[in-house]
Amino acid sequence: MSLHGKRKEIYKYEAPWTVYAMNWSVRPDKRFRLALGSFVEEYNNKVQIVGLEEESSEFVGRNTFDHPYPTTKIMWIPDTKGAYPDLLATSGDYLRIWRVSDTETRLECLLNNNKNSDFCAPLTSFDWNEVDPNLLGTSSIDTTCTIWGLETGQVLGRVNLVSGHVKTQLIAHDKEVYDISFSRAGGGRDMFASVGADGSVRMFDLRHLEHSTIIYEDPQHHPLLRLSWNKQDPNYLATMAMDSLEVVILDVRVPCTPVARLSNHRACVNGVTWAPHSSCHICTAADDHQALIWDIQQMPRAIEDPILAYSAEGEINNVQWASTQPDWIAICYNNCLEILRV
Repeated sequence: MSLHGKRKEIYKYEAPWTVYAMNWSVRPDKRFRLALGSFVEEYNNKVQIVGLEEESSEFVGRNTFDHPYPTTKIMWIPDTKGAYPDLLATSGDYLRIWRVSDTETRLECLLNNNKNSDFCAPLTSFDWNEVDPNLLGTSSIDTTCTIWGLETGQVLGRVNLVSGHVKTQLIAHDKEVYDISFSRAGGGRDMFASVGADGSVRMFDLRHLEHSTIIYEDPQHHPLLRLSWNKQDPNYLATMAMDSLEVVILDVRVPCTPVARLSNHRACVNGVTWAPHSSCHICTAADDHQALIWDIQQMPRAIEDPILAYSAEGEINNVQWASTQPDWIAICYNNCLEILRV
């Protein structure tokens, strides 16, 4: 893992604006590449692609492009083999798919679900299916989730544009939907869960959309902001409520009762990310400047303390464990990105 033997444990990048959205690239030929989204409270925002220069071991901004409104989420195509075009997706007012080259990033398609209206219902989040990269799901403040089909035209010698269509749209919650995530259960293609302002976690199956399963409801009916599936064991997921100091771990086989609560943070939790290579490690990050790694092996016995703590120089907005580089976790705070070796 070492970069020419210089085993630095932390690499830092300072952006020209507050960093909010952030994601690791998964392509094998683009290690230590991340996309960052600005959080500027106006229409004009930016997305920047940064990479670690192996020689100087410094982060370098590769290219920057304009984005309307702050990105609520950024994701690289989950293509570990490099078989698809080098694509990046962003959510905000719409879902946009971008094609990345070394020198520029260009918009491939804008996916808009309300063609008949002058108004758009902003997207709070989205997820890109790992088993079938032609499937994406978006969550919106209009109470719906939309599943999109993507055509990336992989035929050799055909450099055609990427296009997309609505596969299905469903009313997922009674109020705004704040996050959506595909599950690896049952083949990894058809099951997904969502959380929202009604305080519930709901599970859906694309093959049986006539009903959903409520996995959990916040006792105080506080909005649930994020959900994250365990990468190794599809029975477990993590969620957290708005302004909450704790992360709740759920087992879909035991609905409505958390199997663990991770509650060492001293300010509200903003992010949660599972280890890509282990079913019992999870990292949480919060406004108390802390990123905490937990070992949850002893569930359902109480998890008292994290096994590792890192203090940043600001409130941590986002945390991402690199799916193809399990030694590295990225965090964002203020205008900084840091990657930490764990």
